[in-house]
Amino acid sequence: MVSLLARLPVPGQRGPGAGRPWYPAALTAAATAAVTLLGLLGLGLAVVVVETLDPAGGFSVPSAARVGGRLWLLANGGGLDLPSGPLVLAPLLLTLAVAWGLDRAGRGVLRVAEPAGARAAAGVVATAVAVHALLAVLLGLVVDGPGARTDLLRCGLGAAVLAAVAVGWGVLREGDLLDGVLDRLPGPVRPLLPAVLAGLLAAGALGLAVVAVALAADASGYAAVAGALGGSGAGAVGTLALGALLLPNAAAAALGVAAGPGFAVGAGTVVSVHGISLGPVPAFPLLAALPDTQAVPLLAFVSQAVPALAGLVAGVALGRRMTDDDGGSVVAGLWGVPAGVVLGLGVGVLAAVAGGSLGDGALADVGAPPVATALSFALQAGVAAAVGAATARWRSLG
Repeated sequence: MVSLLARLPVPGQRGPGAGRPWYPAALTAAATAAVTLLGLLGLGLAVVVVETLDPAGGFSVPSAARVGGRLWLLANGGGLDLPSGPLVLAPLLLTLAVAWGLDRAGRGVLRVAEPAGARAAAGVVATAVAVHALLAVLLGLVVDGPGARTDLLRCGLGAAVLAAVAVGWGVLREGDLLDGVLDRLPGPVRPLLPAVLAGLLAAGALGLAVVAVALAADASGYAAVAGALGGSGAGAVGTLALGALLLPNAAAAALGVAAGPGFAVGAGTVVSVHGISLGPVPAFPLLAALPDTQAVPLLAFVSQAVPALAGLVAGVALGRRMTDDDGGSVVAGLWGVPAGVVLGLGVGVLAAVAGGSLGDGALADVGAPPVATALSFALQAGVAAAVGAATARWRSLG
């Protein structure tokens, strides 16, 4: 989309942005708006296609568009005020898709418009943030209704933060700004960022594996909940799609169990290695992964290895990326500790983003506690990362 906009003929054009300081801002606004429009179109079409399976007719096109718009707002960190209370829970798979689109938009603008200097790049980020937040607020006004009031302030702030992170990261990667910042840092700090990223990816993959094993162990429970919901093929497909969008949220909850503090699904249901309390939960098939009894399952104890494994991945990546000027295995081991600590902080941020609220009262708190999860994960990952970094550095030195 960015490349197509850049190829449109402009009278007197001599090059990307030549003599036109407004060109990068205009291109950024168009690219950011395209991400929102294409996302809403895709969600609306998906809802319409699913509803065609309903023999009763399902939603009308305006109703399907409204549902897609509300899902888009939730993915951008927004919130809805339902009769049962506030709904604040971002489907993280969709959030990642939005972030990817914004990242590509920011990188495409820099590649086409070639703004010169850090100030021009900051202008691209600021424009994207303003446009994305404004579109979120406008969308909130459009989809607002008696059954689901939109929290306009939260919608605007959530969209602004997401755009700032995604577009800012894209701009840093595409330009020379990130390399310039990294070049000013001490030697072992430069490989710290990719090492932490490798550890986060490993932690997320292991969390998904824990969720998959839990669901496979209670496949009959999943089928029973899905069957109890009744409805037509539209309901089954819609429930399956929503469960897929919430899989990263479930993985973050599994990381809470792996770190130790566990997670909650409302006030009555708490799952951790220290004990399990089961209360009423929404009839949603993905929640079949919850334990069926008060006894702590073996999977919860096995998952305790996840922080150490993720820390080892981060440490090995750090040790392998260190150069000859960065020191030996002892130095690598010392730098592995902050790598594990930053990894724990990243997991805590993930837990904070993945959690939320499903209403008032018993379902006001859903997800893993961010602070406790971050501290516990950082402690375990830091030790493992130190060992992994020292070992990898020692092996690379021969």
